[in-house]
Amino acid sequence: MIRKYKVLFLVLFITLLMSLQFVDAKIKDKKTLTNRIITIDPGHGGRDSGTSYQKIYEKDLNLEISKVLKKFLEDKGATVYMIREDDSDLSSRWDSAKKRGDLYRRILKIQENKSDLYLSIHINYHYSTNVKGAEVLYHPINDKNLILAEAIMREFSNDLGSKRKVVKTNLYLYSNTRVPGVLIECGFISNPDERYLLQKESYQEKLAEAITKGVLNYFLEIERE
Repeated sequence: MIRKYKVLFLVLFITLLMSLQFVDAKIKDKKTLTNRIITIDPGHGGRDSGTSYQKIYEKDLNLEISKVLKKFLEDKGATVYMIREDDSDLSSRWDSAKKRGDLYRRILKIQENKSDLYLSIHINYHYSTNVKGAEVLYHPINDKNLILAEAIMREFSNDLGSKRKVVKTNLYLYSNTRVPGVLIECGFISNPDERYLLQKESYQEKLAEAITKGVLNYFLEIERE
């Protein structure tokens, strides 16, 4: 009889342990960006190539990185919109200032999407080929912008070894968008090593993972506040 109870107890213990492991697995797999709306803005496009090196154009790298980032964010449960998904800009034939028209329509799309935040993806350039590193720029139009910038910059520092710091910007798009968001410079096309990495899917995935972790930490921080 005692042996029978021992066996029954053992079966119940194993069943309980398996149930806890299943629950724990579900918690770990929880979509932590569910119900969040994020707009990704791949900088430049169309007639505007952005910066370049020989036949490597910023606009193309921006779009490639943005597509990878979209998948990473969606895998965490976010609803993700892209400002552009091909080589195009948002200017109109009636715009007297094409660049300003393009940027204005990007702002409208961010607002129309009812975004919780936006991420503007760019590539940097410097006259010195030694300068490198991903960095994040923000405008103080929204108090949350600095929180988001610092959250992403921490991941660039931890995961990519970037030595750069968060920078304030007064560029048109960022100083006229009240939705929380930042300008992300993913690296320097002028630096030979970084230029090579930025074209590699594996490095684009590292960038996307770091940005996604930063976004997750940003939402945790503002929820605590």
